[in-house]
Amino acid sequence: MTTYEGTPDGRGRRVAIVAARFNEVVTRKLVEAATATLEGAGVAEEDVDIAWVPGAFEIPLVARRMARSRSYDAVICLGAVIRGETAHFELVANEAAAGIREVARDAGLPVIFEVLATEDLRQAMDRAGGAHGNKGRDAAMVALEMASLLEALPKEEERP
Repeated sequence: MTTYEGTPDGRGRRVAIVAARFNEVVTRKLVEAATATLEGAGVAEEDVDIAWVPGAFEIPLVARRMARSRSYDAVICLGAVIRGETAHFELVANEAAAGIREVARDAGLPVIFEVLATEDLRQAMDRAGGAHGNKGRDAAMVALEMASLLEALPKEEERP
């Protein structure tokens, strides 16, 4: 029996972060935790690139570009969608999730989804360094572990 496992070792890794400026009071905390975690795991500061997009809806397009550049071992997607009084919340949250899922499926490298979808600002802040930890930190750890795991797995067959 063979067991495959990744490790959160960031030495020699390059990571892209795509972050939404909308609800920046939340996303800035996610980005800060993600970058601190990456650096703490050995990723050099110059090997982390951050692309700020207007909102969560725009994350998948930029994540796709960064993933397809083949310049990174992982792409981390960070944002916060907070429910309002209209259906806009569902549309944005669902499209961001679906778009990031597509990028992850097609990229051949870890594309980490950490777009918070919360009822209110308090819930978002609880997940950006409050009562529920910081999901930016969690996303960074997952990115490193998945990059390591993919390297350890058997290579995919090239198809003609």
